[in-house]
Amino acid sequence: MDTIGDFLTIIRNANTARKQSCSAFASNVRANLAEVLKKNGFILDYSVREVRPGVKEISLNLKYVNDMPVISGVVRCSRPGCRLYYNCAAIPNVYNNLGICILTTPKGILSGSDAKQSHVGGELLCKVW
Repeated sequence: MDTIGDFLTIIRNANTARKQSCSAFASNVRANLAEVLKKNGFILDYSVREVRPGVKEISLNLKYVNDMPVISGVVRCSRPGCRLYYNCAAIPNVYNNLGICILTTPKGILSGSDAKQSHVGGELLCKVW
């Protein structure tokens, strides 16, 4: 079970189908991923709501400019079978800094630029451009 990969696939499929929003079961990791995407301008907003006791759902409002999706690609880098770790000096740039990489660090889930500023490394979760 790769819940992060499933979440990224939901976003990629909704973007390809030109949906205004998409939803998935919520978790803390998914909410933090959505926060990083919102902070970097890849989505408009997200919300977490409780569907029934103990079950939460996260909804993302996708962002479009001139009817073209802002997110043109999402790639899962670190998988459950092959983890990729980077120190702060080796964090990769995505498309000459037009995209972002998202890492899980000791300071939480951060974009690559935030991790470099905080001088922390971690596991590379995905790249978004």
